[in-house]
Amino acid sequence: MQAYLVRRLLALIPTLFFASLIVFTTVRMIPGDIIDMMIAQNDIGSKVSRDALEAALGLDRPMLAQYFSWIGGILLRGDFGSSLWQHSPVGEEIFARLPVTFELGIMALVVALGLAIPIGIVSALRQDGLGDIIGRSFSILMLAVPGFWMGTMVMVFPSIWWGVSPEVKFVPFAEDPLGNLLQLAIPAVILGTSLSAVTMRMTRTMMLEVLRQDYIRTAWAKGQNERGVVIRHALRNALIPVVTLIGLQAPILIGGAVIMEQIFVIPGMGLLLLEAVGRRDYPIITGVFLIVGVAVVLINLLVDLSYGLLDPKVRYR
Repeated sequence: MQAYLVRRLLALIPTLFFASLIVFTTVRMIPGDIIDMMIAQNDIGSKVSRDALEAALGLDRPMLAQYFSWIGGILLRGDFGSSLWQHSPVGEEIFARLPVTFELGIMALVVALGLAIPIGIVSALRQDGLGDIIGRSFSILMLAVPGFWMGTMVMVFPSIWWGVSPEVKFVPFAEDPLGNLLQLAIPAVILGTSLSAVTMRMTRTMMLEVLRQDYIRTAWAKGQNERGVVIRHALRNALIPVVTLIGLQAPILIGGAVIMEQIFVIPGMGLLLLEAVGRRDYPIITGVFLIVGVAVVLINLLVDLSYGLLDPKVRYR
């Protein structure tokens, strides 16, 4: 187990290296140049030349030299650089907003799993029954309706019909835990229900497959009750592909959190990223994407390690 974990952690190094290199170069290909934006917005074209501004921001060097300077600062000093607009440390900006995005993501994941797994199990146990039809219809509806559309409708129509809209002034958890949870509840439910659709269908499919196995028939023949058969024998074996799917949905979860933060004005990393993209603030964009990449890779590592807990036959070598 320990040797497997060490190998997986070492394998993360080249993965993150190439991911950071791709992100660093790609964001600089976004249409619109930050130098032109600064000259246009601040009307400094007559005072400072373009070359002088590029030199001041460090953008006159070759891209490869800029990359190694950036990644070296992160590895050696934990320095993500400074914002090109505000000159504030990028690391402080990101880690101040990371807990908000993390909290929203965890709440959405809890909602998604709380809906998907029970409904998927009931649909499989009552195949073609009323509960199965309702569960499948719900999953198809969630697949067909985009989460950003539901979020927009929740923001717009209650304020038009009843004069009620979600709170847009963010309440930190440290100041008011209950108020914070209530504020994040609506976007978390919307994001979680959108994510639950695929997981629900996967849970139903795998449960149906496992319930047809010989050892399940043997358990029924021994007279075990339904709860014991489902939880002790069927569910653990059916959950392995479901857990894999959850790991693959991690980028979708993070991407959905970005959209929800924009719609509900939640000051997380998503809102920070959108603001940085609009201003072409390259250090913030690359810093956010690097943190997201690390999170996705670690989530998938945890998913791999969870196989041993679900199935004792899995051995790590």
